[in-house]
Amino acid sequence: MEYDEKLARFRQVHLNPFNKQLGPWQHEQGPGKEALQVASEEALPELPPGEPEFRCPERVMDLGLSEDHFARPVGLFLASDIQQLRQAIQECKQVILELPEHSEKQKDAVVRLIHLRLKLQELKDPSEDEPNIRVLLEHRFYKEKSKSVKQTCDKCHTVIWGLIQTWYTCTGCYYRCHSKCLNLISKPCVRSKVSHQAEYELNICPEAGLDSQDYRCAECRAPISLRGVPSEARQCDYTGQYYCSRCHWNDLAVIPARVVHNWDFEPRKVSRGSMRYLALMVSRPVLRLREINPLLFNYVEELVEIRKLRQDILLMKPYFITCREAMAARLLLQLQHRQHFVESDEMYSVQDLLDARTGRLGCSLADTHTLFAKHIKLDCERCQAKGFVCELCREGDVLFPFDSHTSVCADCSAVFHRDCYYDNSTTCPRCARLTLRKQSLFQEPGPDVDA
Repeated sequence: MEYDEKLARFRQVHLNPFNKQLGPWQHEQGPGKEALQVASEEALPELPPGEPEFRCPERVMDLGLSEDHFARPVGLFLASDIQQLRQAIQECKQVILELPEHSEKQKDAVVRLIHLRLKLQELKDPSEDEPNIRVLLEHRFYKEKSKSVKQTCDKCHTVIWGLIQTWYTCTGCYYRCHSKCLNLISKPCVRSKVSHQAEYELNICPEAGLDSQDYRCAECRAPISLRGVPSEARQCDYTGQYYCSRCHWNDLAVIPARVVHNWDFEPRKVSRGSMRYLALMVSRPVLRLREINPLLFNYVEELVEIRKLRQDILLMKPYFITCREAMAARLLLQLQHRQHFVESDEMYSVQDLLDARTGRLGCSLADTHTLFAKHIKLDCERCQAKGFVCELCREGDVLFPFDSHTSVCADCSAVFHRDCYYDNSTTCPRCARLTLRKQSLFQEPGPDVDA
């Protein structure tokens, strides 16, 4: 029994973490803790005289209690509402400034400050259940599920923290915003403009001046000026109009008017609305270069080569349409990303011109041209049977309209050797025979001899 009492006294004195010697952290906690320790020591029963005490400062049992686990961590603040969180953030900032630089405690305090700010943002933007689809001003917003991608809200211009905030993206124009900013949107979807009016502004930076805009933003009508008071006026190189800093983020884009007139591909600053419109229009074939600037083909050799390849592909198209093997192999799908190449040789998109400048379009069309010609002239017997023989010299191999050494009649589509066609005359013999046949059919009959 005496042994049990001694063991209990030993545990109370040496193993109770609240009865340790006062450290620096305990002096900071005030006199209340010290009084509590004194009271606990006074509550211990005194040992009988002659009994040895089990106090060995030289051999203190190390059971992990030397760490200050029960102390209040530096910078740990508990708060339940926005006002308390803001106060806790200020206190945490003060603690960080008072702690030694590059110390472990300061790093822990910085981490706690980050958590407090995230908690404050979470209270401002509650994560209640939101609908997956929202339709506003022709925007079709879908709730995003990505939590790691860092985006910027197009409405309030602040960072979207996907980990704790709900945000939406328009599937038409890729407009991004917080869920709390949806009802504040005033800009209609650019996709509707592309659907109803798919054309470019082909005048280079058609500036009219700030006075024509009444010194207001062309989009949101906010007051602007060149001096930056109350907001800086930023010019869009595509529309020529001026915008505020909320509608113009100094985004860069290639201007179609500068490309078709000057073959200039240098990106220039445009507004957010113009950037989205140009991004949606980049692959649309709406540029008829022969009408806009026919002299461009005289100065850009790549366009001449691309036009010739496109014309040959259009001549190959009838072979594929009537060939079962070509339809089964889906050869025309080689140009599925540029479907207008199998419909006309006049229409171009801005993406076509960008690829033509880098040389990628010419290489791609050359490979497609080689594949198509191989099928018609070597692989498929049906397509070979649809070739032509020069009716002027009656010599040589079978001719096809897309060969480089042939000429095609514009009226009857007959194919001849180029040298034969221009050496004899510019009149097609097949067309001449057709003309004589028509004349014989409609010629009046002569007088009856018997009569």
